[in-house]
Order: sequence, then C-alpha cells, then structure tokens
Amino acid sequence: MSERIERRFQRLAAERRPGLVTFVMAGDPDAETSLAILKALPDAGADVIEVGMPFTDPMADGPAIQAAGLRALRAGQTLRATLKMVAAFRTDNADTPIILMGYFNPIYSYGVEPFLRDAKAAGVDGLIVVDLPPEEDDELCLPAMRAGLAFIRLATPTTDDARLPAVLQNTSGFVYYVSIAGVTGSATPDPALVRQAVARIKRRTPLPVAVGFGVRDAASAAAIASAADAVVVGSAIVEAVRTSLDDGRASPATVGAVSRLVETLARAASTARPAA
Repeated sequence: MSERIERRFQRLAAERRPGLVTFVMAGDPDAETSLAILKALPDAGADVIEVGMPFTDPMADGPAIQAAGLRALRAGQTLRATLKMVAAFRTDNADTPIILMGYFNPIYSYGVEPFLRDAKAAGVDGLIVVDLPPEEDDELCLPAMRAGLAFIRLATPTTDDARLPAVLQNTSGFVYYVSIAGVTGSATPDPALVRQAVARIKRRTPLPVAVGFGVRDAASAAAIASAADAVVVGSAIVEAVRTSLDDGRASPATVGAVSRLVETLARAASTARPAA
C-alpha cells in the first residue's frame, strides 16, 4: 500500500472527518490548464486526487467524463504526458496522494513494466483500472503491488457476499464503492443504502471505503461523506471545467471555477459526521 495513501487516511481518522477525493481528467482542456487545476486542488480542499487517463472507449464513464476525455485527446494528451504532469505536480506537493484512473488498454500499449516503473518514478501512488476484474490480477494488479503502487478495486451494489471476497483479496489503498448501478454522473445515491453497503464492506476489510458516482453538489457530498471514509466527486468537477470554457478553450475563469467548487464540496464533506 502506498504510504501517502495510508498516511492521508490516518490523518483523516485522527481529524475525525471524511475525506474528499476529487477526479480530474489529465489534459482537459489542455496540458497547461490541467496542470494548473491539479496544483490548485489540495489548497481547495482535495485530500486525494484521481487523475483520469484519457481513453477513446471509456465504457464506465457518463457523458461528462467522456467529453472531458475527448477534449484531452483532441488537445494531444497521452499517457506519457499524464505521467509528466504528475511529476510536475510532485515538484510542489510531496504529500497529496495521486491515483491514476482509467482503462487497461493505454497501459498495455505503453507496456506494463515500463508504465509501472515510470508511474512510480513520477510520484503516482495507486491505480484504479475499471476493466480488469480480479480474475486478471496477474496482468496488472499484482505487478503494481510489487512495484509499490496501491491497486484500488471497485465494489458496486451488485457485488454480493459471494463475490466480495474476490474483489477485496488484492485490493490496497482503499475500496472505491460505486454507489449506484450505472455510469458516472448518473442518478443520486441513497445515503441509507450507501451506509449499509459500506458497513458490509467494512466487515470484510480494514481498508477505508470511499464512495463515488452521482455526487454532484454540496448536499449530496455531505450526505454521502457521512456514510463513508471519503466521498469521491468527478463529473461535477469536469463539468465545472466545461462550463468555464470559451469556445472550447480554457478561459481565465477555468482554474478558479474548479477551485471554488472543490472548496464548497470540501466544506460540506468536512462537516459531515464520519462513518463509524
């Protein structure tokens, strides 16, 4: 498990507050602005940052994140450029955990071993690869863990008690609970059902549980944060990028729009009572 991730969740537990995990798409709307957004997130209140790896066929993503990925790809973002962006972030920030999130195809094309070596060197702490089930752990999960990177697995409302042990077996860092059945940015989750699901997962693992999908504003962030160790917000943040653009390009308002939203979400999450 990444020491940065472990230290961050230990700090959150000591402060008795749920964390805020923010998702941004690498290279959206361009490399320079994307790096500026990334650097602004910790000061705005992000405890952990997920960085999306743009991909042409993002099957688990809703329209907002799909559009962000396409903007990034059109701007020339590559996986190598994403690692370079993380390395640039690390020149100013040695503490905030960075998780790369996406699909296996770009990593496979890069080469698993070179990717893991370069990701670790850049300062990446963990991976979320949504299209690799536990049955494929030899492909990336186990090599990543040997390289010192956490491999964060997703559990969903359809992950029953028979399936959950397989999902948790090689998971490290934290468990990402997908609060609704569907794609990112879809319906609002039910906090009561989320609380039950988190409790069920925590009976099986000592790892923190972060909850995402469908969290789009301060009210939903606070409601879900109260049921988990951390709340994950993605689609609302990439929408803040989109709505700040001027004819598809970054505007002077882009970085500030993201920072203000994250500040609002962080305040809401921090006032929620953490999960027991």
